[in-house]
Amino acid sequence: MPSNKDFKRLIRARMEKTGESYTTARANLLRSKAVRRDGGKAVTEPQTPARDAVSPDQYARLAGMSDEAVKAKTGCTWERWVWALDHVKAYQWPHVHDKCRTPSWWTQMVTVGYERIRGLRERGQQRSGNYRTSKSKTLPASLSKVYRAFSQPRMRARWLPGAGLTVRSATPNKYLRITWQDGTSVNAGFTSKARSKAHVAVEHNNLASKEAADRMKRYWSERLGVLEALLTS
Repeated sequence: MPSNKDFKRLIRARMEKTGESYTTARANLLRSKAVRRDGGKAVTEPQTPARDAVSPDQYARLAGMSDEAVKAKTGCTWERWVWALDHVKAYQWPHVHDKCRTPSWWTQMVTVGYERIRGLRERGQQRSGNYRTSKSKTLPASLSKVYRAFSQPRMRARWLPGAGLTVRSATPNKYLRITWQDGTSVNAGFTSKARSKAHVAVEHNNLASKEAADRMKRYWSERLGVLEALLTS
């Protein structure tokens, strides 16, 4: 049985050969008992996850959310979610779909938690094989002013100098979808906290590696700090 690293190498080899996405290549490899031969030796990936590899008392830690929180919002603990999703072989799906009619945000939370528990993605990793990072901050300015700091090029240049980006879509004072200079994607969401306070959450997606995700997390932390100082002054 290959290690997780070996299997990822096989997935990427198939991607190069077939042009499939990471998720599609992985799903196709999982459908076959013998995924390929390497040096004359059959390399296989199990059809089902190793159920005893992770004990239920580790589920919440791996998922990144407590049993109490997920049960309060969805009616199920992580152990119940894992049992139910394993029962319908969700680990073979390209993406875990909503089977229990949870609200959309909690569908995503359950999806990410289950995939982390079953080793389908690392923390910060997307099912495509790429990575994402996020940073949020409450800033000392009105919602409209914080939004303008992101949306208006002249104001944005004061705290994001040299950042080549394109705004793909915008909902004023609520959301911005941005294509970054390297082709990655940035989403920024805005909420009001008070007359002179607003919260911004930045999510940077489709990064090539964990190192890139860590680097961009530091970048956004630094830049939001600069923005805070600018708004204060």
